[in-house]
Amino acid sequence: MKPVYLINGFLESGKTEFITFTMNQPYFQIKGKTLILLCEEGEIEYDAALLKRSNSVVEVIEEEADFTPAHLVELEKKHKPDRIIIEYNGMWNCKNMKLPWYWKVEQQITTIDGRTFPMYYTNMRSLLAEMIRKSEMIIFNRCDGIEELNVYKRNIKAVNPGADVIFEGENGEIDEIFEEDLPYDLNQDVIVLDNQGYGIWYLDSMDHLERYIGKKIQFVAMVLKPDRIKKGYFVPGRMAMTCCADDMAFLGYACEYAGAEDLKQKEWIKITATVTREYWEDYQGEGPILHAISVEKTKAPKEEVISFS
Repeated sequence: MKPVYLINGFLESGKTEFITFTMNQPYFQIKGKTLILLCEEGEIEYDAALLKRSNSVVEVIEEEADFTPAHLVELEKKHKPDRIIIEYNGMWNCKNMKLPWYWKVEQQITTIDGRTFPMYYTNMRSLLAEMIRKSEMIIFNRCDGIEELNVYKRNIKAVNPGADVIFEGENGEIDEIFEEDLPYDLNQDVIVLDNQGYGIWYLDSMDHLERYIGKKIQFVAMVLKPDRIKKGYFVPGRMAMTCCADDMAFLGYACEYAGAEDLKQKEWIKITATVTREYWEDYQGEGPILHAISVEKTKAPKEEVISFS
């Protein structure tokens, strides 16, 4: 298998800077040649001395029609690299990308300019979602002075819950302040979640579960009963539009409830539950588990689908 590292993002999002930074790191200085496939040329170019020092070579692919498995194999045969870095064109849909069968993407990273993210999120959301859907890491750069970093993070996590989201400014990484911007009070005896609150709670509990352990939450939910779920458990949650109308996901965590078997698939309930951290096989580790205090049947909410826009 030929290892491939895919770096994507819109023009001037910092792709070349990230790759250049990586090539300068000690861990990059290993034996073997690196082939960089440059699919979009921005203002910053690769330094010739750095390419020579790191035993790297750049090939430019200007047209999406030329990004084919056959052409990629030709370039591989020409340079005989030990690894390949693809700086992908932000206007080419990642969903349409085809690689030679024996090329394996070891890591996918998306770079985003924090200043232009709202524009792209509003006008090119589907294209952006395809970039970040399979990325292990999302790097927001040029974030100095931006106050909506918590919103940016929620937008990303709605599409790719498992991604690491990093914010960087001129002086390095920025630790976003999230808790003070939550639309509910963590000190309430029972935290009541409305549509917006549920989506934010679901995403925030992935990264900051410690805020909710032992807390009581209440929300209106749809009942989901997966075929293989443990007896005495079900999943209360909500359908969410994570990107566009065609991109829907069910957001919910496993819940222990003595009357779980009596619940009907997709019926609506109002649930009050306590949040804990426990091992769950589907999480492949520990994660949020709910323990129902009360479950009442109720009507479907006016807006059955929540949105992260």
